[in-house]
Amino acid sequence: MKVLIIGSGGREHAIAWKVAQSPKVDKIYCAPGNAGIAEYAECVAIGAMEFDKLVAFAKEKEIDLTVVGMDDPLVGGVVDAFEKEGLRVFGPRKNAAILEGSKAFSKDLMKKYNIPTAAYENFESADEALAYLREKADFPIVLKADGLALGKGVLICNTLEEAEEGVKTIMLDKKFGSAGNTLVIEEFMTGREVSVLSFVDGKTIKTMTSAQDHKRAKDGDQGLNTGGMGTFSPSPFYTKEVDDFCEKYVYQATVDAMAAEGREFKGIIFFGLMLTEKGPRVLEYNARFGDPEAQVVIPRLKNDIVEVFEACIDGTLDKIDLQFEENAAVCVVLASDGYPVSYEKGFPIEGLETFKEKDGYYVFHAGTAFKDGKIVTNGGRVLGVTAKGADLKEARANAYEATKWISFENKYMRNDIGKAIDEA
Repeated sequence: MKVLIIGSGGREHAIAWKVAQSPKVDKIYCAPGNAGIAEYAECVAIGAMEFDKLVAFAKEKEIDLTVVGMDDPLVGGVVDAFEKEGLRVFGPRKNAAILEGSKAFSKDLMKKYNIPTAAYENFESADEALAYLREKADFPIVLKADGLALGKGVLICNTLEEAEEGVKTIMLDKKFGSAGNTLVIEEFMTGREVSVLSFVDGKTIKTMTSAQDHKRAKDGDQGLNTGGMGTFSPSPFYTKEVDDFCEKYVYQATVDAMAAEGREFKGIIFFGLMLTEKGPRVLEYNARFGDPEAQVVIPRLKNDIVEVFEACIDGTLDKIDLQFEENAAVCVVLASDGYPVSYEKGFPIEGLETFKEKDGYYVFHAGTAFKDGKIVTNGGRVLGVTAKGADLKEARANAYEATKWISFENKYMRNDIGKAIDEA
């Protein structure tokens, strides 16, 4: 088989690494890819949103399967563009990717089908949103830009003044662009966050092992929201009771709700859960692998991932026995100092070859490029250093040990990824 992967981050590197292990696959392309992905795939200079070029490339190279890693092209309808030309592609169509593409849509879906989530209101006018905040809201409260905002369009406001400023930022200053045309105002929930990824074939859903992401830039969950500074899997807080509850009220219910709405979902549903005192609640849905969750979940997957992708496309997921290793993994993101605000790039990266001979250690490239034959930094999040261990504590120690093998000029990381493990 020939496989095309669309995307350029650490998540796509993890997918490419896993696809390369499939005996079914003899050639991988990645558009646009990065310096790490180039080890497994031929990188092609086509952007993830250049649908016509991607489709033309897939036809020219007779690609057997295309895997879409990123949210923007899915929400934009890349799967529809491929299917229209009779090409096999893994991911939800545009009318299903709205599950991630619109927070207002997903909240309304949960309300309609009694899927447990936080109470909320949707607003299309800043004046109405401000009136609601002044007259009816309890603080703290959460403001969410409706559309895609790179994981950064969520503000937690402790006071009315902060909330008023938040409405201005999202709806009037349009900090997140058109994503802020509609605003969701949501009750603030407390509890632990857990991410559960799942494979879906339109009717059957099979969940993967749990994970937990760390969104804030600095230690102790301080600083600005980022795309994710590190993650661990499995979550010790995702207990049998939580799993039973979500099986009953969340997972299948979501797949069935989408089908009932005429929006058959095939691909990956990422469930962002909050474990509250009143039980699990859905914080958000994503329509693809999380990043950096993929970097701890995929290395623990025992199956041939290509077989799973194909079963989702063909509606035969019920025949797959999805299995994960009985161990743990931790990923620490090495970022450029100053991320997510401003940072320099183009610094040479040393030490990548150390990972080659080490079993259970991985370095996934998020923002790297080739320059004069060397691999250099090319983004805010540069690398994801992942390590396995018999349990979470061992995996965490291994991951932090492995971060020492890599050096580049403005290397920055959080030192407390997985700290919650100690409290479990």
